[in-house]
Amino acid sequence: MKSENQPLLQSFQLGDIELKNRVIMAPMTRNRANNDGNTPTDLHVEYYRQRAGAGLIITEGSQVSSRAVGYINTPGIYTEEQVAGWKKVTEAVHKEGGKIFCQLWHCGRISHPKFHDGEKPLAPSAVNPEEQVFTPDGQESTQEPKEMTVQEIQETVQEFKHAAEMAKNAGFDGVEIHSSNGYLFHQFFNKNSNKRTDDYGGDKANRARFFFDVLEAITEIWPENRIGCRFNPSLNGVFGITATEDSIETFDYIINKLNAYDLAYVHLSEPFTDVSDIDYLVSEIAKHYRPIYHGNLMINGGFDQESGNAVIENGNADLVSYAKLFISNPDLPNRFENNWPMAEWDNDTFYTPGKKGYTDYPAYEEEVTEKS
Repeated sequence: MKSENQPLLQSFQLGDIELKNRVIMAPMTRNRANNDGNTPTDLHVEYYRQRAGAGLIITEGSQVSSRAVGYINTPGIYTEEQVAGWKKVTEAVHKEGGKIFCQLWHCGRISHPKFHDGEKPLAPSAVNPEEQVFTPDGQESTQEPKEMTVQEIQETVQEFKHAAEMAKNAGFDGVEIHSSNGYLFHQFFNKNSNKRTDDYGGDKANRARFFFDVLEAITEIWPENRIGCRFNPSLNGVFGITATEDSIETFDYIINKLNAYDLAYVHLSEPFTDVSDIDYLVSEIAKHYRPIYHGNLMINGGFDQESGNAVIENGNADLVSYAKLFISNPDLPNRFENNWPMAEWDNDTFYTPGKKGYTDYPAYEEEVTEKS
């Protein structure tokens, strides 16, 4: 497809921000903050700078507090040292003409007591997700979490608000609430992980209450059109989540309610697993939610150049986020524009320290020059 005919390469007005294209860098955990303060380093600066050709970069999940940690070597956005590290990142991206949002993250029960001085991680209910997490001692099984008190829920709302303020101090263009992939908000949404009988459990409105409490708090820091939210409605059998018969109904409620806000976007994932034989789940997320959500819709999940252009051209999404393709192709929009071949990614270096598999993937033109 010629570059001028590719919907992915068209500019897009995201609230009061103009994106140079619709090729979005999806948030990806990369475990490179291997220091005592979980602080972004010069390696992060180079990694994000290399990918500033994206219409928008969404950072890896960044924990909103020490209680939010669930994996080793993931960066935070709640201390002054972390803000200083992220400020170098945002300045580098902006210098290259890019835009960047910070993804705000709380892992909830997808964690381990080793991250919390032996204390149980927080969750809506004391239900073990029966998953594996990377701890300082390698992969270990999750344990039964602690059911959050109402006070702890309220404290966590304030932690998200504080992190949102720190993200503003770090020079980000906006924030994305990570309400997806089996982490804390998703645990509240799901009936198997949320057994509460108070105002934060039971019917779908109660199970969504915590998320909307956080969203309202963040609107006190950021304009609504600088806030995005991410969801994975048909998640099933991974990240500790087993979908229920009302999972889609719950997400329909949440995403329809978001029409009352002037958000930057809603970011949805196509199913991570085959759900075609489960009649109460949706196999085509973009098609299902495009008529429900009236704002900017971003879609993620296995898209390539052809299918990314098609989902926009067919009217089912406004923006497409790419993960693994952006790992190995830092110049991804340029490759799309020129129909250059894609470099393969190395799964073995997704979560390892150092620059290998992180900042050493060359742009296509650099690769050609090196070979000539």
